[in-house]
Amino acid sequence: MHIEPGIVTGAKLALSYATAAGAAAYSAKLVWESLRERGAVSLIARAAIATIAVFIFFELLPHMAVGVSEVHLIMGSTLLLMLGTAPAAVGLAAGLLIQGLFFAPFDLPQYGMNLTTLLVPLLGLHALTKHVIAKGTAYVDLTYKQALAMSATYQGGIVAWVAFWAFYGQGFGADNLAAVGTFGAAYMTVILLEPLVDLAVLAGAKGLRGFEKSGLVTPRLYTA
Repeated sequence: MHIEPGIVTGAKLALSYATAAGAAAYSAKLVWESLRERGAVSLIARAAIATIAVFIFFELLPHMAVGVSEVHLIMGSTLLLMLGTAPAAVGLAAGLLIQGLFFAPFDLPQYGMNLTTLLVPLLGLHALTKHVIAKGTAYVDLTYKQALAMSATYQGGIVAWVAFWAFYGQGFGADNLAAVGTFGAAYMTVILLEPLVDLAVLAGAKGLRGFEKSGLVTPRLYTA
């Protein structure tokens, strides 16, 4: 996952460092809360699972460059539903860094932008779950409508941030507008597909109640 190199350059990159630092700081707060609630072993295990999953999403699943960025099946809502927000945030940050360090070094200058683009929608989704999912509902009992709302929130946030960086770096010229529009249109397929993936994964989890006390999934997966 990356904003195309050269879209934001020079002094403008400072904003990406600031937004990434803010997102990382709030994520660190959630990590601390998760550490206190479930302990280090559970948190580390879930964060490791998330990191491996993110690497697979970025490097092994089909992806393509479209307009100003790439279209990926990032499945941020799936990570949140299965593992919790804090491990998902760690996995996204670590997976993105591994990709940049070992497979796409040209992405490293854009790391702040990419981190912001992935984490801020995840944190927004974390807040939205309190309104979309009624109290007393475990994640394994979500409906397609609820899964769609979560996916649309996360993926829509990604599209919004990509558009912001593109306009911030390159302005509102016709070519840039077209490139942003092409990227946004391509991402609609992800918004439609991800809820189906979420429900399929949740259906599988529903039949594996043995994981409920394993520490490898978020407690909200099985208990409201």
